[in-house]
Amino acid sequence: MKRNVLIMGAAGRDFHNFNVYFRDNDEYDVKAFTATQIPNIFGRKYPAELAGRLYPNGIAIYSEEELKRLIKEFKIDIVCFSYSDVSHETVMHKASEVISCGADFWFLGYDKTAITSCKPVISVGAVRTGSGKSQTSRKIVEILTNMGKRIVAIRHPMPYGDLREQIVQRFEKLSDFEKYKCTIEEMEEYEPYIKMGAIIYAGVDYEKILRKAEEEADIILWDGGNNDIPFYKTNFHIVVADPLRPYHEISYHPGETNIRMADVIIINKVESANLEDIIMVRENVMNANPDAIIIEAVSPLIIDNPEKIKGKRVLVIEDGPTLTHGEMSIGAGFVAAQKWGAQEIVDPKPFAVGSIKEAYEKYPNLEMVVPALGYSEKQLKELEETINSADADTVIIGTPVDLRRLFSIKKETVKVDYVLQEIGSPTLKDLLKEKFGN
Repeated sequence: MKRNVLIMGAAGRDFHNFNVYFRDNDEYDVKAFTATQIPNIFGRKYPAELAGRLYPNGIAIYSEEELKRLIKEFKIDIVCFSYSDVSHETVMHKASEVISCGADFWFLGYDKTAITSCKPVISVGAVRTGSGKSQTSRKIVEILTNMGKRIVAIRHPMPYGDLREQIVQRFEKLSDFEKYKCTIEEMEEYEPYIKMGAIIYAGVDYEKILRKAEEEADIILWDGGNNDIPFYKTNFHIVVADPLRPYHEISYHPGETNIRMADVIIINKVESANLEDIIMVRENVMNANPDAIIIEAVSPLIIDNPEKIKGKRVLVIEDGPTLTHGEMSIGAGFVAAQKWGAQEIVDPKPFAVGSIKEAYEKYPNLEMVVPALGYSEKQLKELEETINSADADTVIIGTPVDLRRLFSIKKETVKVDYVLQEIGSPTLKDLLKEKFGN
């Protein structure tokens, strides 16, 4: 008899696990997905066009809050946990809830979910959202491009719109954002690649995405989302650890898996962290993976118009996911405000409206920065209103995407970017030349 399955997810790993393991698998009947972390992604269906021959009507996506009811209603045998950036404790609370309802609690392993490419794959992962994957990935693209290699990046999924239109997405120019109706969260990941002349793919069906990317690449770069493990069999796995969140490298799922899989571990942000925390992270990763090469790195800031910060009252905007499920309280924008001598960092909470205001209630770690949330047109307008209502002289944009392209900011603005810079040797360039220099 078929076993009834429910997949717990957040519009990413859950769809991938379904596609590569459960779709067209006659041993299982996937009754539902649940969704969390991202607003407005439940209440939809995983469409028939993606769900395959066994699901002509698609599969409904529910809120994770309905988990217990769904297990009972659909007589679920297996709950497959399929999302990332959650503490080990939280995962086990979910497991306890599932098991108490009578169902099995599953993780699918790397070998069952990683697709093999005909091209070499370099993968970049992390221990937590906001550790520094983006600048690491960009540096890899730069190094390999200078070596004469054709590099195509593939980004972990962020399919927040019509899934039927997002099966395979290819981004080469900024106008592609409009074509695919991208959210801020998507643009934050794709825009830096486009600005450096690189091509990046994303979407929903990562087998189809890979085959398209292979047609124009010598090497595939997997740019992971959150702290998830790669969707592809990797030849060289690079993982970024964050000493501003010590101990998270061995206490969050599946970040610890990344550490244990890594060929190279980059301890980033050492210029901002306490020595004791850097030592703790180093000891933890060495104990978990004594064979990995460890590199220490900094992420120096690059800003335009620093004179607009000094002596000014500033409002700081930071990357949304890093602040929300990434649990950071500040980012590059806040650091820039301090470094370049802001008179005052304005408290944004009195000016917040709608879902931005709700974010401060939901995420108590948010204090002095605005999370750049823009999962819908309505939320984007609420972000714009929050920014323009604030009593500040200058807005510091600490997000990878330039918000000035998306709406009018009625104040002086400063854009903050950051790069990866290794300390000592070996460097990424040394390692990549050794591994892929031929």
